[in-house]
Amino acid sequence: MPEPQSRWRLPLAGAAFAAAVVVASAGLGLAVPHLRKEGAGAVGILGVLLLAAGAMAAVRAARRVLGSTSRRWWALSIPVLLVTVYVGAWTVGQGVAASLPGRPELGSRTPADLGLAYDDITLRTSDGVELAGWWVAPRNGAAVVVMHGAGSTRTAALDQAGVLAGAGFGVLLVDARGHGESEGRGMDLGWWGEQDAAAAVDFVVAQPGVDADRVGLLGLSMGGEEAIGAAGVDGRVGAVVAEGATNRVASDKGYLDAYGVRGHLQQGIDRLTYAVAGLLSPAPEPEPLRSSVVTAAERGARFLLVAAGEVETERLAAERLQRAAPASVEVWTVPGSGHVQGLRTAQTEWERRVVGFLQAVLLGDR
Repeated sequence: MPEPQSRWRLPLAGAAFAAAVVVASAGLGLAVPHLRKEGAGAVGILGVLLLAAGAMAAVRAARRVLGSTSRRWWALSIPVLLVTVYVGAWTVGQGVAASLPGRPELGSRTPADLGLAYDDITLRTSDGVELAGWWVAPRNGAAVVVMHGAGSTRTAALDQAGVLAGAGFGVLLVDARGHGESEGRGMDLGWWGEQDAAAAVDFVVAQPGVDADRVGLLGLSMGGEEAIGAAGVDGRVGAVVAEGATNRVASDKGYLDAYGVRGHLQQGIDRLTYAVAGLLSPAPEPEPLRSSVVTAAERGARFLLVAAGEVETERLAAERLQRAAPASVEVWTVPGSGHVQGLRTAQTEWERRVVGFLQAVLLGDR
């Protein structure tokens, strides 16, 4: 009969390994985004220390696991250890990175580089966060709020905004909270998007020359997901162009059903990822994209979803949203395009489709 101490050796080693993986994964989630965006700051260095300490502890615990296991079981034990590392890095690592992101710098480009006259403006959200932005006045009575993606700032959407301004639309580019020159704590799943977008729309409809019934949103990646969510709660939004939008909560990953068992396993991992992010962030978890589309469509809002031809999941996600409200959602898959590279890949067609859609919805008979 095994000694009590030896009986608990393997479970304790396994628990120590799992705990070490959690620490290392949290460090990875802190180190990568903060070092990349902010350099060797305190948070980035803390992430590196956690990653190193967790990795060393995991190696020691893995040795104890294998030392407590007969060699004939190593063919099972080693894959289990590797899967634990993968799941930990994906769930804890991504959850930490999304809920505690680094702050990207604004960059040097402004609308003046595109020959546009603009004003530097500041908005205040309903929960008291100040957001920084640029405002280009309209020539046609309609306005579009342009929302950038995760880990970037308003400068990343400047070219898209320039196309809209060139067509006569008023354009408001705004840094999401925790990004660029905006205050607040960021959240790279876009869970603050509804509050930020509401403040942006408040500003737009108060501007001279803007018809309050002719307001739209254009978002890239996270910004596209925020734009869809904002349309679901704000009846002032009549049109949404969302490029590269796929998911912001776990249920949005329903498009992974197309991949069978592999897709279902990934959905399980994603549910854990979003749970970690929700635990670490004070941001309110939003409605699924599909629910937002349906709600907004019932009020008469229209959507143009732009998907990258080289990113199959974008097409699957867009088509899933289209099936939810087929009369209100158009999908354009850009051949040969990468993530949010539609304008760069097919400039003439992007301008024709996006400007044409916004003109039809915001300037036509609604």
